[in-house]
Amino acid sequence: MARTGRPREFDRDRAIDAAMALFWSQGYEPTSLTQLKSCMGNISPASFYAAFGSKEALFREVVQHYLATYGQVMAPLGDESLAPRDAIERTLRGSAAMQSARAHPCGCLIVAGASNCSPENEPVQALLAKERQRTRAGFRACVKRAIASGELRDCPATEVLPDIFTTFLHGMTCEARDGVRSENLEAAITSLLTLWDASAVVPGTGKHPKNF
Repeated sequence: MARTGRPREFDRDRAIDAAMALFWSQGYEPTSLTQLKSCMGNISPASFYAAFGSKEALFREVVQHYLATYGQVMAPLGDESLAPRDAIERTLRGSAAMQSARAHPCGCLIVAGASNCSPENEPVQALLAKERQRTRAGFRACVKRAIASGELRDCPATEVLPDIFTTFLHGMTCEARDGVRSENLEAAITSLLTLWDASAVVPGTGKHPKNF
């Protein structure tokens, strides 16, 4: 009697975790199918393609898994129950702690996962660029909320705050991978937030702190 198929020889959740760690550490293009199949429990090519379809499809699944787990440090940006400054501070400090932890690869998969790819892998770069754009939009929304509520002045200094915060967040990947400690990142975040405070309006006065 002909066999209709082979049972899967691996735990899918563990396989996704293992693939995520490898992609996170090495990046998309340098990671080979051989390495993936090995780290995912030495699964056979047939099992790999039956489960995931392709390396790119696996990476897309890994990205969604990352966003649902480690990537949740970005959630405060979209939480409108938080004050805008608080949302930004929680996001930056949470990301700093996550990126510098030693229980997993350092840095951010969304930033470093496909920094150098050949033209045929442009869809992978576009996938991560889209997620980074969500981050930019999140910072921008927080600043707009603060201006609308009268917490921040509407001026050139506040207009560039989203770009400053985004650049800092993405730059933390390099710092974390170079071994910069979380305490140093925390101190840098404290200093960075003074840019927000410099454009803040003192509650009940409508005045800038320096003029109060």
